[in-house]
Amino acid sequence: MQLTVKGKQIDVGDALRQHIDSNLRSEIEKYFGSALEANVVMSRDAVMFTADIDVHVGRGIDVQASGQADDAYVAFDNACDRIAKQLRRYKRRLRDHHKNAARAEDALSAQHYVLAPEPEEDGAEPVGDDALIVAEMKTEIPTLTPRDAAMRMDLGGKPVLMFRLASNGRLNVVYRREDGNIGWIDPQM
Repeated sequence: MQLTVKGKQIDVGDALRQHIDSNLRSEIEKYFGSALEANVVMSRDAVMFTADIDVHVGRGIDVQASGQADDAYVAFDNACDRIAKQLRRYKRRLRDHHKNAARAEDALSAQHYVLAPEPEEDGAEPVGDDALIVAEMKTEIPTLTPRDAAMRMDLGGKPVLMFRLASNGRLNVVYRREDGNIGWIDPQM
């Protein structure tokens, strides 16, 4: 596993880096012998330290967690515990996903765009009919069941996920509702 540890406005010393490396590797290897990569970003805001962890477990499966505390080690340990809890909770379904890798070939290729927000000035006129594109990248729309899509959305910390429904191939969406539940949109064509 390739591990990257960075600090935002703080210096991540060797002792903290070693603590992160040994603990994160051991937690991930409990559930997955071979995660691809992990990124840890440590930051400080006033008196609180924040640890953001992003682990790429397999193709299309990212697990994200964050932790805060008044000590950098405790902040990392909180985030690492959340990663371990998510991996433990979804281990069986993630392993089944890897066994059924044939479904991954059914994924659609798509273009993902990031658009600039509209100007907030009342008198400003839009320059054209098209929005300003800030970034564009390739992405895949996987073929999943609604349960697997909700799991991937939770693991990745995403508010919404588009997927192809495994039973009929139609495009569907799962999203996090304001009340904390997960919504599922299945258009009837």
